[in-house]
Amino acid sequence: MTLSFEQLGLSAQRVACLKSLGFEAPTPIQSQAIPIFLEGRDLIGQAQTGTGKTAAFSLPILERVNPDLKVVQALILTPTRELAMQVSQAMQSFKADAALRVLAVYGGQAIDPQIAQLKRGVHIVVGTPGRVLDLLERQVLKLDHVNCFVLDEADEMLNMGFIPDVTTILNQVPETRQAAFFSATMSPAIFRLAKQFLDNPVNIKVEMPQATPNRIRQIGYAVPRRWSRPAVLQAVLELEDPTSAIIFVQTRREAADLTQRLQSAGYSADEYHGDLSQHQRERLLHRFKQGSVRWVVATDIAARGIHVDELSHVINYTVPDQHETYVHRIGRTGRAGSCGTAISLVHPTERYQLRGIGHHVNQEIQMLPAPTRAQIEARRFEHLTTQIQDVLQGERLASFLPLVSELSEEYDTRAIAAAALQLAFDQYPPIGNQLDAIYQGKSRSRATSARSERSRKSLSTKGV
Repeated sequence: MTLSFEQLGLSAQRVACLKSLGFEAPTPIQSQAIPIFLEGRDLIGQAQTGTGKTAAFSLPILERVNPDLKVVQALILTPTRELAMQVSQAMQSFKADAALRVLAVYGGQAIDPQIAQLKRGVHIVVGTPGRVLDLLERQVLKLDHVNCFVLDEADEMLNMGFIPDVTTILNQVPETRQAAFFSATMSPAIFRLAKQFLDNPVNIKVEMPQATPNRIRQIGYAVPRRWSRPAVLQAVLELEDPTSAIIFVQTRREAADLTQRLQSAGYSADEYHGDLSQHQRERLLHRFKQGSVRWVVATDIAARGIHVDELSHVINYTVPDQHETYVHRIGRTGRAGSCGTAISLVHPTERYQLRGIGHHVNQEIQMLPAPTRAQIEARRFEHLTTQIQDVLQGERLASFLPLVSELSEEYDTRAIAAAALQLAFDQYPPIGNQLDAIYQGKSRSRATSARSERSRKSLSTKGV
């Protein structure tokens, strides 16, 4: 039986605020974490994005903060600016008390306004490690009265090399504080950090609901040996034609290089990674949500700042090393009852990893060969047919009929229509020299193998 927010121990004022925001019942991570938080115990919470873990720590923290005491009483560390803003905004909506002040601090923004707000009095600080350390060094951020510390996305803190900074900050927080680590995945390094700084923590692990992967079509496309992975991706994008997609890559350089390739080929794509300024990130997010950018190439940590309600595709440019990373990525699609597609580009050396992921999610991941030129062209004709049907039902068609009448005096109307279709078809981005090269390379490889086999047999018959 699912407990209500009232039964979890939240105040009537907080519950009323949640109801006004449309929160009807707590999620599993909230049901487990909130009572432990309210008891003042340390905890480790493992849950994927979209499970409600921000509210799981925000709500009990807000319950414990004293608005009359104008000092920092809670500190939440996040690995990125986007997450700092999201957590801060969530806490602002949950606080139910105008006197309670929440401040997000992060790089890429002028520090003076943040300093001014700290001097006026702030109760909760949500920030990135670098900016928090900067404010501590300037002695404008005081942690003497902090009674609650949260490390959000601990695994990404580790991946980004922030753990030394986190350790420095934790050493300045009172030992009597309550602390919690939240993460999508938990590596041994994170558990070692928890052992150092947490006091007999309660471990909570919330699995992604099985219904979520079942709403996601999961497939792998083979990347044959000696084939270009970017070219296979281009072929897959042509065949699948995602309405919106996040393409996950491992590094910032890979994101920039792949985006440049896609843009040069004429696709609506852009990059999203840690080297972008705050303004660039916000602008890209707006364009992505509005649909003016269809595909975003992103690193894992940067993508945690991207939330799109109806994301049609998630694409793994390479197969993730960790099963939890795969589950975390694909959980961005197939939400709110909608269906989604998760695609992985799979080199022969990665097939074992994909099979392991399939066992982990208890779902067979269908393997398909790399798309062929014939499949891509057939997909384009299908798309063009749909467009033509839409135009035939539109109002602008009549304005072109006089031109057809004029041309029909010299040409057959079917030839005129075919010529128009050719012009429309030629507007598609070229399938590309890279695809030509890999298909031709495949043919040459087969021919070379055939010649080698014939030569071997010939030498064999001659007794050489």
